[in-house]
Amino acid sequence: MFIHSSPVSDPELIVQQGQGTINASRSSLAASSCRRSGNPIDDCWRCNKNWDKNRQILADCAIGFGKNAEGGKKGKVYVVKDPSDDAVNPKKGTLRYGVIQDEPLWIIFAMDVVIKLKQELMINSFKTIDGRGANVHIAGGPCIVLQKVNNIIIHGIHIHDCKRGGNAYVRRTPTQYGWRSKSDGDGISIISSKHIWVDHCSLSRCTDGLIDAIRGSTAITISNNYMTDHNKVMLLGHNDNHKQDKNMQVTIAFNHFGEGLVQRMPRCRHGYFHVVNNDYTQWQMYAIGGSAGPTINSQGNRFLAPDNRSNKEVTKRENAAEKEWKKWNWTSEGDLFLNGARFVKSGSGASSPYAKAMSLSAQPASLVASMTKEAELAACAIGFGKNARGGNYGSIYADTTPDDDPKNPRPGTLRYEVIQDEPLWTNFAQNMVIKLENELMLNSFTTIGGILRPIFF
Repeated sequence: MFIHSSPVSDPELIVQQGQGTINASRSSLAASSCRRSGNPIDDCWRCNKNWDKNRQILADCAIGFGKNAEGGKKGKVYVVKDPSDDAVNPKKGTLRYGVIQDEPLWIIFAMDVVIKLKQELMINSFKTIDGRGANVHIAGGPCIVLQKVNNIIIHGIHIHDCKRGGNAYVRRTPTQYGWRSKSDGDGISIISSKHIWVDHCSLSRCTDGLIDAIRGSTAITISNNYMTDHNKVMLLGHNDNHKQDKNMQVTIAFNHFGEGLVQRMPRCRHGYFHVVNNDYTQWQMYAIGGSAGPTINSQGNRFLAPDNRSNKEVTKRENAAEKEWKKWNWTSEGDLFLNGARFVKSGSGASSPYAKAMSLSAQPASLVASMTKEAELAACAIGFGKNARGGNYGSIYADTTPDDDPKNPRPGTLRYEVIQDEPLWTNFAQNMVIKLENELMLNSFTTIGGILRPIFF
């Protein structure tokens, strides 16, 4: 039976532990040539050149309210070798076979893979899904469900184009399967679960939410994720009448809320939410919203408002008159507001009401770009090419046009960027097809990063 967990009894201890992770990572890296980003999670493991030989050390790098998520740290390594799926009788070597086992498992992938699930992926407790070293997509079908489980880590996978599942039998343990009603089509659905850490995933274009946490879920950290092209991004809290969510505590840290997002980054109900050091690249309606009196502590974020003057406000209160929502504790400290963005505070100005919404020490908002940049993906290389750094130490440039001129390339084109002498990490501002007029000659210390958009040559 799931036992509902109470709020953290000593939030100051959580902050101290988070700062301890930062200090420990800095100390261990002092003699290293690795360039640290200031992101305590990444600095904890990425500068270890042998991380792929001891993957479970990642579990020691968690921060925030989900910092105690063990995942499969104490278990064996299970290797996914088969992209097929059977919702009731999964084959050994498939992802579903691994996640339903009763014992702790650290799940990795033998190859790049796109997994189209037949039904929702019901993950059992004490599991890690670790996509590092492979290009792993869960897409085109129902996606991930964490229901009445604990100690889950999901790291380094792409979750997109998730569809509704259900009205079908689905296995959740080696000995149990049951009938599932119609699902919402979330990317990751967290239901009555605790000690959860979702880190370094990309999420986009799902039927309902990208990440939803409801029905008494708590002790959650959502960090270092890249979210794009979606309407209702993140829901934290089931509904206004669901009082179990009063104990919910969630850390939202170091995420990049990117292009094409509309609202709910996150939308909160009842509980305690620490929104810290995230990068908001515009929004179409609002960024942070809520109802039913949640406590929201916003620190060290960078908010870039849309050009539409009607949508400059970061915050949105719902289902309450002004005289009521003015009592809700929503605060902003050290946030950076760009292009007219503004945060409407409410409730107490004292620090004590926010103690249960404090999970780590915020870094200055001026460092958000370096802490959330995609360029840090370079440190995930393995094998004989593991020391390739590409443009990891350089600036980030965005290609804005598919045009090509081999002799006199224009700024904004791919050819212009890859011939420069300094290290550069090239991203793409839009999906594009590039028809090269001649061979593309790359200079040293260059990365072409097309991981987030379809790019064709």
